[in-house]
Amino acid sequence: MVTLILLTGLSVLSLNMFLPSLSNMAAEFQTDYSLVSLSIAGYLAITAVLQVIMGPLSDRFGRRPVLLVGLVIFTLASLVCALTTSIWVFLAFRVLQGAVIAGWALSLAVIRDMAPPQEAASLIGYVSMAMAVAPMLGPMLGGALDEVFGWRASFVVFTGFGVAALGLCWVDLGETNKTPSETFAKQFQTYPELLRSRRYWGYALCMAFSTGSFYVFLAGAPLVAVAMLGLSPMVLGFYMGTITAGFGLGSFLSGRYAKQYPLTTMMIVGRIVACAGLLGGLVLVLAGYVNVMSLFGATVFVGLGNGLTMPSCSVGAMSVRPKLAGSAAGLAGALTVGAGAVLTSIAGAILTQANGAYTLLGMMLFSSLTALVAAFYVLWIDRREGFERPANPV
Repeated sequence: MVTLILLTGLSVLSLNMFLPSLSNMAAEFQTDYSLVSLSIAGYLAITAVLQVIMGPLSDRFGRRPVLLVGLVIFTLASLVCALTTSIWVFLAFRVLQGAVIAGWALSLAVIRDMAPPQEAASLIGYVSMAMAVAPMLGPMLGGALDEVFGWRASFVVFTGFGVAALGLCWVDLGETNKTPSETFAKQFQTYPELLRSRRYWGYALCMAFSTGSFYVFLAGAPLVAVAMLGLSPMVLGFYMGTITAGFGLGSFLSGRYAKQYPLTTMMIVGRIVACAGLLGGLVLVLAGYVNVMSLFGATVFVGLGNGLTMPSCSVGAMSVRPKLAGSAAGLAGALTVGAGAVLTSIAGAILTQANGAYTLLGMMLFSSLTALVAAFYVLWIDRREGFERPANPV
């Protein structure tokens, strides 16, 4: 479990640790902020593609080898990002860093391999709580590294973390996929059962748009905080970490209560919490109260709601067809980061210094409301067709 926590933490840390440096990176590369921000959207896009590939590969060949290859690619890409002087080379290898997403998607599959659904939801809640420390501290660390050593220091640290994670995974992580597919042909024959499941798509869409509000926050918060609030990179890093403080608390509550309540209950409660917080923040901003509390206070509730929702969504998606847990996790993860890539691109295109605060909170609220609709859709299916208890691992 410690290894899974660290692998998951690294996969999230690689997304947000360098975000406080985006403005300084644009200045050094002598390019627009919008181009540098593609390091977020491009990263999310490639992780969407990779998860679609990695999930089936892990169902066919096992979780361990796919994780090891992903860590090797991440480590080498991080080193190139730290050394290059070309924005295009940087963006290309920043995209390759996305291979570390195996640490997140396949860690979920490993947990589902080892435990029945509600216990797995509880375990994922505790893993999410522990790994929330990484993205919470990541922007703070990245901001401090930028101020002391420059933005390249973050990618040097990524390289070191990649080497350490590869060694730990090699020594500690055993294979948990005890019934790998005999051939890809036989594996793909079972895919229609997964893809035709309305429950699966309800879980997956709830995951995608719950996380989508977080990705919008990552893309838009630096612009709003610097342009409208005048925050330094280090202070910005601190406040950006507060959303994951809420996520850590929500994940703890999920670990505590997921065994006691149905998956849909945890999902809906989490979505209501996120929407309520964002609605309150948006009302304050529209009333003219644009400050740290109205912006970051509202987004803490997004983290709290996501911590309550995501473990149950993940387990629900993987439990529809347990033999395809890796594929289900990969496809749901791909949909999640694909939606995130689209939302961050839209945020980068429409956010300005004039409309930044209310547009940011409005986009986050739209995404959270869409996730709430998806959660109610799963509940509606359960009540219409009868509750389907997900099967135990096979």
